[in-house]
Amino acid sequence: MYMYRKVAEYLRQWKSGKYRKPLLIQGARQVGKTYAILEFGRQNYDNVAYFNFQTSETLAATFAENISPSYLLPILSHISGETITRGNTLIVFDEIQLCERALTSLKYFCEEAPEYHVIAAGSLLGVAVNREKYAFPVGKVDRYTMYPMDMEEFLLALGESELVARIHSCFAENCPMPQALHEAGIRLYRQYLAVGGMPEVAARFIDTRDYTQVRHVLETIQMDYLDDMSKYQESANEIKKTRLTYGTVAVQLSKKNTRFQYKIIKSGARAAEYENAIEWLVAANLLSRIYRAGQIAKPLENYKDIDDFKIYLSDMGLLAAQKDIRAEDIFFMEEELADFKGGMTENYVNTQLVAAGFKPYFWRNAKSGKEVDFIIPQQGKLIPVEVKSGGHVASASLKEYAQLFHPAYAIRVSEKNFGWENGIRSLPLYAVFCLQDD
Repeated sequence: MYMYRKVAEYLRQWKSGKYRKPLLIQGARQVGKTYAILEFGRQNYDNVAYFNFQTSETLAATFAENISPSYLLPILSHISGETITRGNTLIVFDEIQLCERALTSLKYFCEEAPEYHVIAAGSLLGVAVNREKYAFPVGKVDRYTMYPMDMEEFLLALGESELVARIHSCFAENCPMPQALHEAGIRLYRQYLAVGGMPEVAARFIDTRDYTQVRHVLETIQMDYLDDMSKYQESANEIKKTRLTYGTVAVQLSKKNTRFQYKIIKSGARAAEYENAIEWLVAANLLSRIYRAGQIAKPLENYKDIDDFKIYLSDMGLLAAQKDIRAEDIFFMEEELADFKGGMTENYVNTQLVAAGFKPYFWRNAKSGKEVDFIIPQQGKLIPVEVKSGGHVASASLKEYAQLFHPAYAIRVSEKNFGWENGIRSLPLYAVFCLQDD
């Protein structure tokens, strides 16, 4: 089953780029890195020389001997059974975090053999690589982070290309979707909440439409992540803290104030005890962390409050599995989900913003407690984004923000159709991916 991934557009630009360097693609396990790279290689090169450091012991030994491209290329050609030629062969190093010498070799491919096209992929690169002996190739690689499929990629995988085109059109023209299509979009959005964007999970859903099988695949991925926490941390205490932190994200999102609270992990817990666990999970791309902007001014990075932040899971299906939420609960938004709907919807919007390349912040008035969920750059302006889980869209927070900062406009994401009223752009939940169009 072919699944379109947006990284393909980036890879085509990388291939033809004048200043192309070896490319390092990172991201959590199971987000589709290997599939996307190999599919790109098959479509754009005469052949692909693929090497996986997890499955081949010979590879690591080869790099231990010498990492000069002139030495490596003939041996790699022999190992792969592929003739490696300049510009016509895509060389792929998979699970490169398992071989630090291979990671270092990218520097020499950049300096000594730039005519060869090399892509390396790895999960847990931010936490797995011990750089005491061999330096990371700073400045010698291009880098790209992959995330789970966003809503647009999910719709395309389901064969909804015409609906996607209509969504983009309505966003560009700021006109409402036909009601039947709008309702279809909301149904598909709720399917995405239950399934998420992991390609294997989406493929199982498309093949079977069986949510029991979907949940089984999600739980398997979840167990793999927990195993990684043990494999890539030496201290049993740090493993315990990391697992505890990861396991409480859904509880954090169930609170009316979704600001991260250490006491939810453990009574009396302090930042000093658990900040390493959070850093590990963020570096592993299992969590996303956004900070409160102390001031609404450019650049927001200068005004972030490092002690006031929120965390979100990287995938909606994994969030549903962690909370043990049934698909039926999501489709009908049962009352039992009342305390969780807001946080779940926030998590969804964050996944879409991050996948689109945004680095969002949030705002809170320390005096009134009013809060706007996300602040993002749009067309050179800082734009507030308010998230509503249903059709009720009244927001005192957004009104207060507008009175204080006079934004060019505001965005309200909800189950309502496209529209524009009183300086607020209404954006349906299924269309958040369109913000990248601006």
